[in-house]
Amino acid sequence: MTAPPATPPPVTPPVTWLYVPGDRPDRFAKAAASGADVVIIDLEDAVAPARKDEARAHAVAYLRGRPGDGAVHVRINDLATPRGRDDLEAVGGLAGAVRLPKVEPGTPLELVERLGARAYALLESAAGIAGAREIAAHPSVAGVALGEQDLAAELSITDEGAMNHLRMRVVLAAAAAGLPPVPMSVYPDVRDEAGLLASCAAGRGMGLFGRTAIHPRQIPVIRRAFRPGEEETARAAEIVRAAEEAEAAGAGAVALPDGRFVDAPIVARARRTLELAARLRDDLP
Repeated sequence: MTAPPATPPPVTPPVTWLYVPGDRPDRFAKAAASGADVVIIDLEDAVAPARKDEARAHAVAYLRGRPGDGAVHVRINDLATPRGRDDLEAVGGLAGAVRLPKVEPGTPLELVERLGARAYALLESAAGIAGAREIAAHPSVAGVALGEQDLAAELSITDEGAMNHLRMRVVLAAAAAGLPPVPMSVYPDVRDEAGLLASCAAGRGMGLFGRTAIHPRQIPVIRRAFRPGEEETARAAEIVRAAEEAEAAGAGAVALPDGRFVDAPIVARARRTLELAARLRDDLP
């Protein structure tokens, strides 16, 4: 085991992602001010069919005129439909990324690649899960996530253990493709903070990271759920300190005070933990 080179702590992926309906432009600025790392303007499920053209026009106007700070993504309609392809043409060059619903191995991801856009693929069907590794490996895909409500409905899943199996398949697909960790799906009960915290804790234990929200009140709860605890942060600091001391001494291995040795992936994870703790330290306990 060799000491890793001294590098700045890696930037962690977004922790909070907030959906806002595309036909409610009055909420766009409020969503941007919510503290969410990423705002997602939704042109799909949150918009009635009769208002989808209007929603697209609102999204384009906002993206063209908004301030430069803050990440804004757009969830477009299914790329298998003319409306989805029109959405992509309209916003693909303006948004930080497009979120693609119902992605399966036959989805024309080459349309995204042709525009030079970044895409987050939502896996919401059995075919999407079965093709997760192929989808995650596509050059235009910057991340993957689960559409759990649609998936559970298609498969008639009522057992959380079965859903955990599908989550792990997507976590593995993302990691194998070198993509960021998979964020959790929305928690539909916006008033159940205790349930949201418990759900986030379970997802974090499975390797999921961050979560999409449907209401600004969920943002601080999600941030609190993914903030490293004091013991976790102290342990990470000990590992990073030992790595830096090993490098300064020209040692070929990193040894902790308790005699255990750690290798480069553990040190990298510790650096990510410290970076995340610093990002979220302004939150209430």
